[in-house]
Amino acid sequence: MATPRGEETTVELDGVSLQVFTGGSGPPLLVLHDYEYLNAWQPFLDALAADYRVLVPSHPGFGRSSLPPTFDAIDDLAYFYLDLLRAQPDAPAHVLGLGFGGWIAAEVAIRSTQHIAHLVLVDAVGIKVSDPTTRDIVDHFVIGPEEYLRLSWHDPALGAQRHKLAGLGELTDDELVTLLRNRQSTALYGWKPFLHNPKLRPWLRRIDVPTLVLWGESDRVVTPAYGRAWAEAIPGAQFATIAAAGHYPYLEQPESFVAAVAAFLATGDRAPARPAAR
Repeated sequence: MATPRGEETTVELDGVSLQVFTGGSGPPLLVLHDYEYLNAWQPFLDALAADYRVLVPSHPGFGRSSLPPTFDAIDDLAYFYLDLLRAQPDAPAHVLGLGFGGWIAAEVAIRSTQHIAHLVLVDAVGIKVSDPTTRDIVDHFVIGPEEYLRLSWHDPALGAQRHKLAGLGELTDDELVTLLRNRQSTALYGWKPFLHNPKLRPWLRRIDVPTLVLWGESDRVVTPAYGRAWAEAIPGAQFATIAAAGHYPYLEQPESFVAAVAAFLATGDRAPARPAAR
């Protein structure tokens, strides 16, 4: 792929000093990143920037973004990103949510899709699928980095090369501090209940924009069956998988990932409304 061309900027919004990576031109594409992930301009973003104006913020409390003292729940992130979308001069924007960012994107969309053109959820956490005693989401806080790679990558050896994790490989002091800060903020927003909102799944019926639920076939952090449950709860949503990819298909199979996302964003109008449940 071409040399990355993303630029790092700072945006002031709602009392947050927000780190944002931007690149490309065209319709706006907001990318919301995952946890256990060092947010940066990646090759898959460079490919998307060939056709879109890509905005990749670090969530409040992640990366170099500040954390307001009042932010302590996923609701705060949802309303914050609603304001960010509303502030875009060329809205509506496509929204691409990755993992934890997929949860945030869904929370945004159930509140309002006024400024969203298409929604893509990639290996998203955020809902409860099984019974109360069955785990849906692997607890990354209690396993080591090698085990996490085994569960989150189709090819753990490739993951060791491409994925920066605390306790694995050579990291700069700044990278290590950032990853640990990201973990702290993940726990702040999603510790109890663990990485989901038990009320979210029934409200997914409110999403009325074209939605793609995209999953790595080898994801063992949240399995493809969990992804299908997401798609079944969103009116008109499509479900697709990426072969030879785990929880981070955009890092493991970037060409296939970009092709699937670009094809979806190029098609479709707003999804048909589903009658309200009685």
